[in-house]
Amino acid sequence: MKKLVTGILSLAVVAGLGLGAAIAQDEAGGEGHAEGGTPHYPIHKPEQQDWTFAGPFGHYDKGQLQRGLKVYTEVCSACHSMSLVPFRTLEDLGYSEAQVKAFAANYEVQDGPNADGEMFTRKAIPSDYFPSPFPNKEAAAAANNGAAPPDFSLIAKARGIERGFPQFVFDIFWPYQEGGPDYIHALLTGYQEPPQGVEVAEGTHYNPYFAAAAALAMAPPLSDGQVSYDDGAPQTVDQYAKDVSAFLMWAAEPHLEDRKRTGFMVMVFLLIFTGLIYLTKKSVYANKEH
Repeated sequence: MKKLVTGILSLAVVAGLGLGAAIAQDEAGGEGHAEGGTPHYPIHKPEQQDWTFAGPFGHYDKGQLQRGLKVYTEVCSACHSMSLVPFRTLEDLGYSEAQVKAFAANYEVQDGPNADGEMFTRKAIPSDYFPSPFPNKEAAAAANNGAAPPDFSLIAKARGIERGFPQFVFDIFWPYQEGGPDYIHALLTGYQEPPQGVEVAEGTHYNPYFAAAAALAMAPPLSDGQVSYDDGAPQTVDQYAKDVSAFLMWAAEPHLEDRKRTGFMVMVFLLIFTGLIYLTKKSVYANKEH
């Protein structure tokens, strides 16, 4: 028994030392990169933000989603499409049917062929999807330093950084699904001058939160005062980044609130069902000899 306890304590000490070394290495990642070491991307991990849709009882803030839509429309849509998001779903953000029709009419989509067998353009209607600003991927890449901007329909679910040990243990009991928005927010607010000794390719911009490299082709898209808000929210890069990140989370998972409500009801049902099964077992075997 003494040997068993000693072995368990030894394993715990080794695990603790390994975790401490991993944390220290992660914190020193930027320094290692500056000194010419082999970096692990992203160089800095995104900080966890406070989102209204976080946790098992989370919900979307419609005001924030409307601001995020405005940021996407006035800034991001110049390069990024949302080809899987129809205009009609904007009613979930609190807009009326007439407002959605008016918003869709600001876009033109290709339709056809007509009676002459030719394609034509027309104003978009609510059943249409957000159009791409480019006719094809090749044109998108040619206009953006050879890198085609990704579609934003599912970007908030497709992007995200693994949290690693020990955070993933706690995520089992309190699900963490905000990795995508956290990453997008960090990327949009993380542009900075490269550290001394770090060189980036011409036409790219240093960002230690980028998951694929130390720099990316996209220039800083946001600046203070760039988008006007009507609800008094701060018109800062940080606020813009939070709002558009929340909007992209909604675009990727518009039924998040329904899913969480359903999951809660299922858990309540399972608890009640378990109690009934236990009481039934006690009743059936109450007079049985054991």
